Formats: sequence, structure tokens, C-alpha cells
Amino acid sequence: MPRRISILGSTGSIGENALRIVAEHPDRFQVAGLAAGKGWERLAEQARLFRPAAVSVADPRDAAHLEGIVPKGTAVLSGAEGLREVAAGVGAGVVVSALVGAAGLDPTLAAIDAGVAVALANKEVLVMAGEIVTRRARARGAALLPVDSEHAGIAQALQGRPAEEVRRLVLTASGGPFRGLPLDAMARITPEEALRHPTWKMGPKVTVDSATMMNKGLEVIEAHWLFGLAPERVDVVVHPQSIVHAMVEFVDGSFIAQMSQPDMRIPIAQALSYPERIPLSVRRLDLAEVGTLTFEEPDSDRFPCLCLAKAALREGGTAAAVLNAANEEAVASFLAGEVGFMDIPAVVGAALDAHAGAPASGVEAVLAADHWAREFARTCLNGQAARARRR
Repeated sequence: MPRRISILGSTGSIGENALRIVAEHPDRFQVAGLAAGKGWERLAEQARLFRPAAVSVADPRDAAHLEGIVPKGTAVLSGAEGLREVAAGVGAGVVVSALVGAAGLDPTLAAIDAGVAVALANKEVLVMAGEIVTRRARARGAALLPVDSEHAGIAQALQGRPAEEVRRLVLTASGGPFRGLPLDAMARITPEEALRHPTWKMGPKVTVDSATMMNKGLEVIEAHWLFGLAPERVDVVVHPQSIVHAMVEFVDGSFIAQMSQPDMRIPIAQALSYPERIPLSVRRLDLAEVGTLTFEEPDSDRFPCLCLAKAALREGGTAAAVLNAANEEAVASFLAGEVGFMDIPAVVGAALDAHAGAPASGVEAVLAADHWAREFARTCLNGQAARARRR
């Protein structure tokens, strides 16, 4: 019996790769539901190929475009209710949570409440509300299956070993396109330059997060919640080749590392088929061809976002929700050409400094912190943009 899959964010990079895996293994997987933001044309193509029970888009006006062009029997939904239905109402056995940013929190919780396993690619869900999400997943018996290559690598290296046997987790970072750029040139980085990642193919927001290394900071927070280790036991090293995705150091001094080509289909397939492994038509890893693997400490002057994320994790409460929301606003403003690259950490740091700490007591508290941080960040960004226009 094929495993039924719903994909939140089906027109993005993770969603498209997940559908490639489904197409490669039609005997193993069946698409139950698809949800996208604005890309209704691509969503219509996906619906015709995979014939899901339901599709959903953010805007009801885009839903009207889909009516009549999706297969007969495919329901057309929209908005927050549509996301929740695709996540929890179409009989999926696994929900791929691949929406970008805070939008993924509500439908991911809906899937968890329905007892559905979540293949989690939207790291912001755990960054914003890690305690809430993990507690609810345990209560509902819903598995959280990591899709980030680093967390998938940690899960494989751990093989279920207890936390007391683990000294630390090590996430690797490519260093992005600016690892060797002189510091005085960082402020002049353009969106086009930031989107040229040397090893991974990702969506715009995640690619910029990789360039600032905020992506790695968010992954440190995510690893804390997924694997239950204290913040000081989660480290980051820069590994430009992107072959080693994660390492676990055990208390006896031994390391176990997970390696593969930098291809997101590998961790996605592991989550979709868990606990089994399935064959994939990906390029094989040839270590002799790779030749040399190098590692170095991240440069905190060049990548202050990593330090900001670690500080938010140590502070706890709603600090990580503030970090995430301010970063989303700053990255969007940078991609729009309104502010500079180094304005991103400046605005995020200002938001964290101004935030009055509060416990993440429930979803409402998290969303309130998210809303406050967005308003604060927009005020800062508008000021930065105005100063840039006067220069």
C-alpha cells in the first residue's frame, strides 16, 4: 500500500524534490494533498501529474484560477483553513512541512494534532515554538522527521543512542559565497551575489540565510529541540565541500560522521520512507574524486547572525521567535534591494536587544512576539532604507 504524502510548499525547492522522489517511486508513494503560496500555475501542473485529493493556495483569487483546471475530484482550497486541511484532513501518513517562515507553524501543528508524521523542512517552526511543537508531538505520538541535511545526518549518526552517551553534535556549514570576502566588502554585497550559493540549490530566503549564516544559527536551535541536547553541546564548523553534513562526538572520544553528495533528495527520501531506505538516482559520492575535506571555525565578525541565534537560544522563551521574525523581514527587505547585506544582522540584533523577554507559554505568546518583532524590524528597515536613499 503506497504511503500517502501531503506537501506544504509543493512549488518550492523542497516540494519539487519531494515530488521527484514520488515520481521515481510511484509504487511506494501517493500524493494526498499539495499546498503552495502564490505559484498557482505550477500547482495546477502538479495537480494534473499527481491527482491529489486537495490543493490549496494562499489567496482565494488564485484558488478561483485553479477551479476547473485541476483534475476532477481534486478539491480547491485556500488560506489558513486550506493549509490545515491539506496537512490534517486528506488522510496523509506523512506531511512534508516545507513552507518558508512562520507560515508553517499552524498547519504543522494541525498535522501533529492529527497524529501525522511530519517531515520537517521548515526549520522556523522549531525555532519559533520548539518547546510547544516537540511537547505536542510527544503527546500525540507524531514523529518529527528531519529533512535538513544536517539534522538528517545527526539522526543517522545517533542511531537512537541515548543523550548521556553523546558529548556534542557538530553541524557543518559551507560558509556560503562570502567565506573569503574581505570584511570591508561585506556591506556592498548585492542580492544577486548572495543568491549564488557555491554548493546547494535552495529558495531565495534560505540561500540568503546561508550567506549570512543565520541558516546555521536556526539549525543550532532546531537541533537543540530535535535531539534534546543543551545549547553548549551543539557546535558548528565550516566545511566548504559540503560532503560531511553532520557529526556526533560521543563521550568515549569517537566521532561518527554522515556524508553524501549535497543533494536534498537524499534527506527528503529518508524522511518519506522512514524507517526504510529507498534507492535514488543521485550522483554517487566518490571520495577519491573529492580528494580533500577541510574544516575551520566560523568567523563571528563575518557571520554575526550565528552568534545572534545562539544568544537567542540561550535566552529562551520567545527570543528565538523574535530572532526569526526580524530576520524574515530583514531578508525580504534585502532581496527587494531596500537595505544592505549587513543591515540584516544589525536589525536582528536591535530587535533582540529591544525585546522584553517572555516565556513561550503557548502559541499565542509566540505569535505575539513574532508580530512585535516584525513591526519593530520594519521600523528599523524603513529607517535604513531612507538613509540609503539620501546617500
